[in-house]
Amino acid sequence: MRRDEWLAEFAEKLGIDPPTKDEVVALLDIAATAAHSSERTAAPIACWLAGRSDRGLEELKGLANSVAPEGERQPDDQRA
Repeated sequence: MRRDEWLAEFAEKLGIDPPTKDEVVALLDIAATAAHSSERTAAPIACWLAGRSDRGLEELKGLANSVAPEGERQPDDQRA
C-alpha cells in the first residue's frame, strides 16, 4: 500500500479528511527538521505536537527550524 492510500484510509477511520499534498510536504519538512537535528524519534512526536497546535504549517515549519541548531536547519525548498 502506498503512503497516500494508507493516509487516506487512516483518515477515513478517524473521520477526518486526509492531508493535502502541500500538507504532506510541510509535515515531512517538520519531521525532517526534527529527525536531523535531534534523535530520529523526535520526528513523529514533532508531527503529533504540530497536529495538536492551532498553528499553520508554514509557521510550524519556521518554529521547528528555530529549534534546530543552525547547521541542521532545513532549506525552504519543497519535496513530496
